[in-house]
Amino acid sequence: MFRAAIAAALLALAAGSACAQQTVRVVGTIERVDGRTLVVNTKQGEMKVSVTDKATVFGVVNATLADIKPGAFIGVGAMPQPDGSQKAIQVMIFSESQRGTGEGHRPWVRPGSTMTNATVETTVRSVDGEVVMVKYKGGEKKVIVPPEATIRAYVVGDRSELKPGAAIAIVRAEKNSDGRLEAARVNVGRNGVVPQ
Repeated sequence: MFRAAIAAALLALAAGSACAQQTVRVVGTIERVDGRTLVVNTKQGEMKVSVTDKATVFGVVNATLADIKPGAFIGVGAMPQPDGSQKAIQVMIFSESQRGTGEGHRPWVRPGSTMTNATVETTVRSVDGEVVMVKYKGGEKKVIVPPEATIRAYVVGDRSELKPGAAIAIVRAEKNSDGRLEAARVNVGRNGVVPQ
């Protein structure tokens, strides 16, 4: 009887995990808006994403090294270097309302790359580029930002930016059990920026 109860509990746990929501990344251009649903042209084809009532919208704009200041909260996509430092591919400067988002150090989307979301402690110019020391809960990293690195910033936006022709990126669209996608945050490119 006890073994049967354990087996049933494990089966229920496995079934619950199988039904758990999956997340999907959606990057493309809005073709049309139908109520709360965005119809997006992506490299994978047309995708429909429902935007929640309380969804946040952030504009994505070009930024410069001068915008990476001590105290700023940033996300750095980088390649680890032999000396333990990180060579930035892309730096995203978060708006103040996003402080703490995804804080930490982990693998990123490109093979062998990392993502570090952390607070800037110091910046120093070097021959290889800007050297940025960042701290996050449980660690710190030395980041080299070379001249070719992409630097962008998030700015608070609003739903009026979700219109046909807008370039968008949804980092985490939740895929419901019926296959529908739903998003609580949308990043919108401004002034020709294509968000990733």
